[in-house]
Amino acid sequence: MTHNIYLAGGCFWGLEHFFKQMQGVVDTEVGYANGNVENPTYQDVCTDETGFAETVRVCYDPTVIGLDTLLTMYFLAIDPLSVNKQGEDEGTQYRTGIYYCDSTDLPLIEQKMDEVAERYNGPLAVEVQPLRNFYPAEDYHQDYLEKNPTGYCHVPVALFEMARRFRSGE
Repeated sequence: MTHNIYLAGGCFWGLEHFFKQMQGVVDTEVGYANGNVENPTYQDVCTDETGFAETVRVCYDPTVIGLDTLLTMYFLAIDPLSVNKQGEDEGTQYRTGIYYCDSTDLPLIEQKMDEVAERYNGPLAVEVQPLRNFYPAEDYHQDYLEKNPTGYCHVPVALFEMARRFRSGE
């Protein structure tokens, strides 16, 4: 049985590629989460008026990789203090967020937020909310960095290698 967690961390291209490397992640999909219109397009989301965050749906097998590990890896890939900005991308659609489908995940998410907050001198800018809605992004956004290996990405390339090593158990 698989589970889903929805993670927003700036441009979704790199975040999706990062999670795809990990053993136990069985599927990913980029899209738009927790906004206020139906079926938004990328152009709609970029107006900063729809309330959506660029988000990656991470479908995982909890017998292989746990939510705790996924969240640990997530926090390596983002700047948790940055408001509406990751890398060179700015705007509300680039905010950070953890959106859950299963309320039983909330205590673990809150525990991880507390652990991460202890390492910083300011409040975390990562919103934690139940998933209200999610609309898949256009096809050209799906698996973008696999289709465009030299494409833009704010996630450090070293993290992709770390995720690959994690996948192989090294």
